[in-house]
Amino acid sequence: MLGIFLDSETNGLNVRKHHICDLAYKIVDVESGETLEAFETLIHIPFEEWKKSDPASLKVNGFTWDDLKDGIALQEVVEKVKASFKRCGIQRGSAVFICQNPSFDRAFFSQLIDADLQEELNWPYHWLDLASMYWMKCLTGKGPNPWDTGISKNKIAEALGLPTEAEPHKAMNGVDHLLLCYEAVVGFPAAIN
Repeated sequence: MLGIFLDSETNGLNVRKHHICDLAYKIVDVESGETLEAFETLIHIPFEEWKKSDPASLKVNGFTWDDLKDGIALQEVVEKVKASFKRCGIQRGSAVFICQNPSFDRAFFSQLIDADLQEELNWPYHWLDLASMYWMKCLTGKGPNPWDTGISKNKIAEALGLPTEAEPHKAMNGVDHLLLCYEAVVGFPAAIN
């Protein structure tokens, strides 16, 4: 089974008004922990759309217009992601997406590659989240109550004695931090033996 550990940064939180501007993922064998492929890119946002940016979101990720004006065109990103997934054999039933906040990342990822095309390509529709994995681990007696520690990725990291994510947030930093937390919460079964 493959995990597509994915993170995105955007110029705001409203998927109807804002846009994905930074996408990263690592395709990892969830048995062994081996990374098959890593991908990251900055995505061009037209200036008219950039002007609608939410300042609070930009404070989190630190992006400016200068960072993104020369980003890759949306259609080129789509083709690169499609080629990457094809090389790695990403198919429903043999892969899942894993994110910190899949409801957010999935909505913005669908701006790039709409749900109909994802369906046509037979890509996974399961988007798993780290917080639920951590919640379950805690409630099965393997940690403190999750409501006492918090369930943001940084709060999970702190509860596990791991460093927090580097700031300002960038998508590949988020992926690497997600993998660090995932390994501490779930682990890679074949890597243990």
